[in-house]
Amino acid sequence: MKILFLCDTLGKGGKERRMIELIKGLSKYPQLRIELLIFRNLIEYPEIYDLNVGLHIIERKYKYNPFTFLELLRKCKEIRPNIIHAWSSMTAILAIPSLAFVNAKLVNGCITNAPHNLSFLKKKYLLAKLSFPFSKIIVGNSEAGLKAYRAPKQKSLCIPNGFDFKRIEKLQDKERIRSKYQLDSNFIVGMVAGFDERKDYQTFISSAAEVLNGGKDVLFLAVGSGPNMEMIKEIVPETIKEKIIFTGRIDQVESLIDLFDIGVLCTNSRVHGEGISNAILEYMALGKPVIATKGGGTDEIVLSDRTGYLIPSKSPGALSNKILELLEQPQKAKEMGTLGKNRIKDQYSLEKMTTIYFDLYKKLINEESRSK
Repeated sequence: MKILFLCDTLGKGGKERRMIELIKGLSKYPQLRIELLIFRNLIEYPEIYDLNVGLHIIERKYKYNPFTFLELLRKCKEIRPNIIHAWSSMTAILAIPSLAFVNAKLVNGCITNAPHNLSFLKKKYLLAKLSFPFSKIIVGNSEAGLKAYRAPKQKSLCIPNGFDFKRIEKLQDKERIRSKYQLDSNFIVGMVAGFDERKDYQTFISSAAEVLNGGKDVLFLAVGSGPNMEMIKEIVPETIKEKIIFTGRIDQVESLIDLFDIGVLCTNSRVHGEGISNAILEYMALGKPVIATKGGGTDEIVLSDRTGYLIPSKSPGALSNKILELLEQPQKAKEMGTLGKNRIKDQYSLEKMTTIYFDLYKKLINEESRSK
């Protein structure tokens, strides 16, 4: 069985991480052959070279280059995949002309978020809708995402992200991490997210100021990088600058999350809705209580009042209140973290995600064989 994965790049990102995790999981099936084709020579997951995957690159000189369709068709004729699994709306569109020529079926994995307002994603939504009729299956990582994009129900399948617990088997020494980032406070509240319009670091900083002005010995870690990073740094009040640490992008984020007392994810719901967030998966897998913006796939993974709290969008007061509640009730925070970790093991493991995808591929290929 040959599966051709199409992804824009291998840059750091949620769908790229999910795809790499799936490739790792699928490596246990000897009857599968995975080929990966990317459209930009950007590879920030070097572990791809250690996996038994054929890696191909078609550089798109500019965004709407018609020759990309032809180059992809040539590659598909060379590989002869049974299934083309597209990981974005653009790659799904690029795959359409090749489907008939190589008799492949399209697994469309373009739905990775769950926007409340599609007017901010008109282009992505249009590309998604154009690709739906050619897709055998449309996969979303949350039920909320499939609903938001109005994917045809008879073609829709929700397969949540899966977490690989091997990632946390060899965490770095806690004292070494504390020393590296100068983490000298009793409590650490962290948010792992890119600094772009989709994430609401303003609420995180405002909430931090409320907590710190109350005299609490807490450090707030903003983990990630992006175009808005300097702007966010500028809004930090001078009086608390030493208590807000911007780490930049780091590769082994699990060892840093291991030091968190609370994991936070604030979303700018005006322009974005989370699917199943990798950051939330990581918080919960490491036994941390979660405080996150209500909406989208977050409501599906975080059990409010059990594994953490769901708060309204743009609500620094609600966030600071929940942070203080958990800091003042460490036993409650620990119980939430334990329940969250068990939930990831039971419902969001890499093994479960991999099995569902393998069964899907096998079913589609068997259908193809019976139709011949």
